[in-house]
Amino acid sequence: MSAGRPPSGATLDTWLSFLETQHPIAIDMGLERVRQVADRLDIASSAVKIVVGGTNGKGSTCAMLEAIYLAAGFRVGLYTSPHLIKFNERARLNGEIVKDLDFVEQFDAIEAARGEITLTYFEFSTLAVLRMFARAPLDVMILEVGLGGRLDAVNIVDADCSIITSVDIDHTDWLGDTREKIGFEKAHIFRPHRPAICSDPKPPQSLLDFAATIEADLWLFGRDFNYSGDRQQWAFAGRNQRRNAMAYPALRGANQLLNASAALAAIEALRDVLAVPQQAVRQGLITAALPGRFQILPGQPTVILDVAHNPHAAAVLEKNLGNMGFHPYTYAVFGMLSDKDIASVVKHLHGRIDRWFCATLPGPRGLTADLLADKIRHAVQDVDPQQKQPLVLSTYDSVGQAYLAASELANPDDRIVVFGSFLTVAGVLQVLGRV
Repeated sequence: MSAGRPPSGATLDTWLSFLETQHPIAIDMGLERVRQVADRLDIASSAVKIVVGGTNGKGSTCAMLEAIYLAAGFRVGLYTSPHLIKFNERARLNGEIVKDLDFVEQFDAIEAARGEITLTYFEFSTLAVLRMFARAPLDVMILEVGLGGRLDAVNIVDADCSIITSVDIDHTDWLGDTREKIGFEKAHIFRPHRPAICSDPKPPQSLLDFAATIEADLWLFGRDFNYSGDRQQWAFAGRNQRRNAMAYPALRGANQLLNASAALAAIEALRDVLAVPQQAVRQGLITAALPGRFQILPGQPTVILDVAHNPHAAAVLEKNLGNMGFHPYTYAVFGMLSDKDIASVVKHLHGRIDRWFCATLPGPRGLTADLLADKIRHAVQDVDPQQKQPLVLSTYDSVGQAYLAASELANPDDRIVVFGSFLTVAGVLQVLGRV
């Protein structure tokens, strides 16, 4: 661990480097340390607090909630993770990304308060955002869970409403290797007698049991809220509220109506304290933006950016690709972290991919392109032993190199899908100068 705090006037980058050295391990699940430091800081806030967890769909749901509440005229704080390009992306106040100096001020205060208690990078970041939000005149905070729920730093917040978007297999080293184990971890963001929204169509029994044990006000998709739609518009139905004839969300993809329904269920559950008119819902849904979630870039060839990095997200991406118009060839710019279920991701998508451009990802968890290519070969062999579809692979030292190679090969009518990790999408955004 590093000795000595950053000097007065240190930059945000200096502070972030410092945070990376302050705890023996990068992920250390538990609330005892972060809660002790939180008790020394003034982070109490009268804002309504919405905590959003789930395997996939958290970011989209948060983005929709933020856009709708802003359109309704409320003062909104949003905390999400991880970031794509800049750390500052993790926090927004009233739609604006927080500036470097605001983070530095909070880090300085936390460093002064923590004493001998060490904090992980994420715990430091979470406390900084909570302290920042407590000092802003906010009506509502929207807080995305980082990992799981029960032992995630965000869970020190006493949520007024909790949302779980989906439960599937990911982060098995920390959360367990079954949906029941993972559902139990995620369910702990629910609070007694308060709205607990679950938009997973088939929630694990462990989630249902925990909600019943604490007597949470459980809202289940298909029972308490639902949606319907046709080619032109869609409608939401909650317990006591309907919202009809809405344009489809700006966020693309097969699961976005499910995410939007979770957001609207939470808005209905909180309507006595945060009343939202229909026009604000319409406006918010068509303006909500979130890079890297089935994001289609303008121009030719068609380029799709998707941070899908687990089997559930890969299945959704495969469905979304299938719903697109005809493209002669689909090229994958693909990079994944070594601790992910690469084989299952590949098995979902190999039927959509004509050529794989494998990229080495940076960092200790980043997988080399050569190892990634081997994993693709084995996964495809398992599901297509006769190799009915030829497997074409090439390897590159970086995402940027892989993307440039795919771009040179692709014709205007083809498509390039970039996926596998936040780092993969970020690498392409940097090459394109969209930072």
